[in-house]
Amino acid sequence: MTDDAFEIIGADRPGRWLVACDHATNHVPDWVHGGDLGLSPADMDRHIAYDIGAAGVTRHLATLLDSPAILSRFSRLVVDPNRGEDDPTIMMRLYDGTIIPGNRHADEAERAERIRRLYHPYHAAYADLAAHMQNPVICAVHSFTPRLQGRHPRPWEVGILYADDDRLAQPFLAACRAQGWCVGDNEPYAGHLPGDAVDRHALQHGRPNVLIELRHDLIADTAGQTLWAERLAPILSDVLTQSGL
Repeated sequence: MTDDAFEIIGADRPGRWLVACDHATNHVPDWVHGGDLGLSPADMDRHIAYDIGAAGVTRHLATLLDSPAILSRFSRLVVDPNRGEDDPTIMMRLYDGTIIPGNRHADEAERAERIRRLYHPYHAAYADLAAHMQNPVICAVHSFTPRLQGRHPRPWEVGILYADDDRLAQPFLAACRAQGWCVGDNEPYAGHLPGDAVDRHALQHGRPNVLIELRHDLIADTAGQTLWAERLAPILSDVLTQSGL
């Protein structure tokens, strides 16, 4: 199922996991500045525009878990579905040292239109998909850049993010570390933003959840995406079974 705002894969799959990719693409709809935010193609291919490799991992992971997936179909620079609706960073004007020309002078009416046409439909579809599943477990897939401008290199291969509900995150983190990977505990980001996607679709409903961040140089191609999906799927399944949730 596809829409301008989202794509759903395997809605009828029987698995309990709902695999979500909030930053799946760098696409700018043609009604937003003619499909161009004023950035070069090189900048639109950077992490500032989307989570590199995360969509491929999401697709493979959902298949291996025999579970549905939802993916965004718009760049987070247009509007960020992993932010609360009143978060000032929902439409970034400056990101990792790069000014976003198409957002720099965007007014409230433009912001509201992007929310109405993209953000709301994405979250409505996400909520509907979860509501039609029996005891869904949310698995959000993201990726992070190995190094932000002017910052130290990030050593983690995987980051496990969580908020107050760490019922799955803690055993999953331990299981990943047991593989010998360098795993961040709420790194490279804090695990809770009020109104973010996990908050909306997991925490507010008491649903078990885990957010996985993968360093994007490890999943930049299909081989890496497949490899990490194949590594993570059995660990997710085992941890969920052992948790009794």
